[in-house]
Amino acid sequence: MDDKTSPMSPTPHEAPLTDHEYDGIQEYDNPMPRWWLWMFWASFYFAICYVLYFHVYMKGPSIAEEYAADMRAYREEMAQREVGTTPTEESLGKLMSNAAVMADAETLFKVRCVQCHAANGQGLIGPNLTDDHWIHGKGALLDIYKVVDEGVLTKGMPAWGKQLSRIEVSKVVAYVGSIRGKNLPGKPPEGEKVGPVAGAPAGG
Repeated sequence: MDDKTSPMSPTPHEAPLTDHEYDGIQEYDNPMPRWWLWMFWASFYFAICYVLYFHVYMKGPSIAEEYAADMRAYREEMAQREVGTTPTEESLGKLMSNAAVMADAETLFKVRCVQCHAANGQGLIGPNLTDDHWIHGKGALLDIYKVVDEGVLTKGMPAWGKQLSRIEVSKVVAYVGSIRGKNLPGKPPEGEKVGPVAGAPAGG
């Protein structure tokens, strides 16, 4: 059969052959479509920029940081469900019993409260929060909530309810509740001595 009439023979509209041959076989010179090349190079440069931004210059959040942020948001939502629309002694007590929420609460306390109450609540400008003396109220969680939320401006205590969300105030209150009765060495007692507060942890 004549190669020129063979069904397998190149036709004029087909791409030209490449100039190399292997074992009597030649390939058509079919370049990749331009859209495919654009996608390839865009992906290539994106990958380089991604590595530089996240892993070389450390500008963006890591996967671990994004996961931690997602978990904090989940715990925030969970805490909001626990507290409900109006904080109660019971709902604030539930926050105290949630170790994950209390870890977030401790972080919040150390950001907002250490300037006056020290890192462990033992008191600096503000009173020692770990002893059994209370200036305002009797040390109940709702008493603490009122002080944190509304503040005591005459004593320099800001109204945190104007700066923090309701659930953030609730978490700070729950953390303060968790350190009641620990009697850590620090600022001398102030205010009125009260008996053991229901729900407070044992001293230590």
